[in-house]
Amino acid sequence: METEYDFSKGNRGAIEPIKGKTRITIRLDDEILEWFRAEANNKGGDNYQTSINEALRQHIHQQTQEPLESILRRVLREELAQSQSN
Repeated sequence: METEYDFSKGNRGAIEPIKGKTRITIRLDDEILEWFRAEANNKGGDNYQTSINEALRQHIHQQTQEPLESILRRVLREELAQSQSN
């Protein structure tokens, strides 16, 4: 480490925001936060916030997918229609 650092060219103020991310304040249950922190620690110290973001992304993806029941019904209809035309 140096004994002195030159900050004369430094800028005051907030750090530039990361594109595509927004800083928010959110209240989570203690158990939820503890679990994500423990999981991050088990993975070698990964960022628990990234894990929470990924979990939310997966949840959204699951909600926007066609339900399995609808897929099965559609496939069965298509197969039945094909077998009846033969």
